[in-house]
Amino acid sequence: MTASNKKILNQIGSPKDLKNLSKSELISLATEIKDFLIASVQETGGHLSSNLGVIELTIALHYVYNSPDDALIWDVGHQTYVHKILTGRKNKLHTLRQFKGISGFPKRDESVHDHFGTGHSSTSISVALGISEAMLKNKSNNKSIAIIGDGAMTAGMAFEALNNAGESKSNILVILNDNDMSISKNVGALNNYLARLLSGKIYGGIKSTSKQIFEKVPSILELAKKTEEHVKGMVTPGTLFEEFGFNYIGPIDGHNIDILVDTLENIKSLDGPQFLHVVTKKGHGYLPAEKDPNKFHGISKKSASQANQKTFTQVFEEWVLSYAKKDKKLIAVTPAMADGSGLTTFSKKYPSRFYDVGIAEQHAVTFAAGLAIHGYKPVVAIYSTFMQRAYDQIIHDVALQNIPMLFAIDRAGLVGADGATHTGNFDVSFIRCIPNTVIMHPTNETELKLMLSLGYESSNICFVRYPRGFANDLKNQKSVKIGKAEVIRKGKTLAYLCFGPLINQILPLAEKYDHAVVNMRFSKPLDHAMIKKIASEYEYIVTLEDNVISGGAGSAVLENLSANHLKSKTLLLGYPDYFPEHGSQDEILKTYQLDVESIENKIVNLIT
Repeated sequence: MTASNKKILNQIGSPKDLKNLSKSELISLATEIKDFLIASVQETGGHLSSNLGVIELTIALHYVYNSPDDALIWDVGHQTYVHKILTGRKNKLHTLRQFKGISGFPKRDESVHDHFGTGHSSTSISVALGISEAMLKNKSNNKSIAIIGDGAMTAGMAFEALNNAGESKSNILVILNDNDMSISKNVGALNNYLARLLSGKIYGGIKSTSKQIFEKVPSILELAKKTEEHVKGMVTPGTLFEEFGFNYIGPIDGHNIDILVDTLENIKSLDGPQFLHVVTKKGHGYLPAEKDPNKFHGISKKSASQANQKTFTQVFEEWVLSYAKKDKKLIAVTPAMADGSGLTTFSKKYPSRFYDVGIAEQHAVTFAAGLAIHGYKPVVAIYSTFMQRAYDQIIHDVALQNIPMLFAIDRAGLVGADGATHTGNFDVSFIRCIPNTVIMHPTNETELKLMLSLGYESSNICFVRYPRGFANDLKNQKSVKIGKAEVIRKGKTLAYLCFGPLINQILPLAEKYDHAVVNMRFSKPLDHAMIKKIASEYEYIVTLEDNVISGGAGSAVLENLSANHLKSKTLLLGYPDYFPEHGSQDEILKTYQLDVESIENKIVNLIT
């Protein structure tokens, strides 16, 4: 690479700057971006493998299309770092996922080039179709493009959108970023050539003209259609997408900028729903990430070692392995979150008792219900933010039929750097109103294991919610009973009713002011006797939870006080009625005024 070529990236302030580059310069730019990404993300933390895999594709898209007039909709969104670099945010990438910095996902109020905020999977085709239909109504010639991965393509919502789009007259383009070789294993010169041919005007013209010639002879038209599909099907896996009504093109090499640009330029002139199949490699160009893309999927920001501390996820992993050893009916179910949920070792040790159902949270819940009614004991491991997607199934397929089941709800409360799209602030509020449910709040390692065991053996539908982060261990609990709280310390005047690990925020304050602390453990069912006792002995009650205040555990306490005609001066502490920013958990707690200093100020104002 020449000295001048090394400066290409510094010349790119917006997608328009790409238009002045030659294809050879685009290739050099891809190398510069790769080096820049590796250095930057290793400092900030974030998703590295997925972004390395789409460098060439992102460059080609911005080279051919005109963002923001043309809409690029990225599914999930954790692969948009290159998009951010090319749309004027390169000099902010060092703030990635940090407090007051740029988001790790597309964010509408961050840039006009981010048409839709994403974080959960399989939404891109629906959004892109809506935008495309709006463009048609506005008589706009701009294009709408959805970029979706092979994993996200497995979810039901993606197929619902494909079904709708294929019947439309929309000029939507769906790009399947196949980075796991899960659909197509053979990509080479022949496939690249055919993709160019199938996306070109000659083939498109023949296809259109043939339909006009034979439209009055249905039998010949049908024969021509079938012949076309079968010829294409011999070299491409496109028949499925053709059946949805798309013109399928590919698979092509997603790391060949020449092929990508030529194919996209051809597609840009075609009418109707188009489907481009691109094959990429996660971690492309960076050998460690290529060898172990899962390890480099999400890397942590450099920090001091905390090797001696266990995370709540690791505690769950220990528990599920231990319980599976003594109960062969235990089945682990997860919607594409084996690594994140701590089930990787389980999947290897008990492969016949492990089900990763893909990005299909709704299916995961109902599938587990099916296992449960025939005598098995499913443990559904799912993040709080993704459990929202299975709300109907929790109500209709589990709670309504009162099917005992254990849900291990990871990432409850604040998640930190992943921000609003992944926050777990709402689960207490939306579960608490569902009949036949139990909600548990472990505060440490021992309590988490006790609650998981209790939920597993229970005849109830149990949700054990625990945060992202390290688990303290008080090692003083011997048992946990459903609906029973525990007094941590007695005191005077004021009592804290704590739900979950934020109890650690107020322990030093309780010592300082001689206040009582109660580990409530359950937001449903509440310990009614404990609340009655506390209300009779203390003038002030303060509730503390890692959930939104609206409809949360504190609200449950107020409902209980009201129902029993108990009068207490109360203060509810929890998350406010807005979405959190991204940043460290401590930084977000401070903005929510849930750090120790802020809580102390509120307490002093309350009692003086």
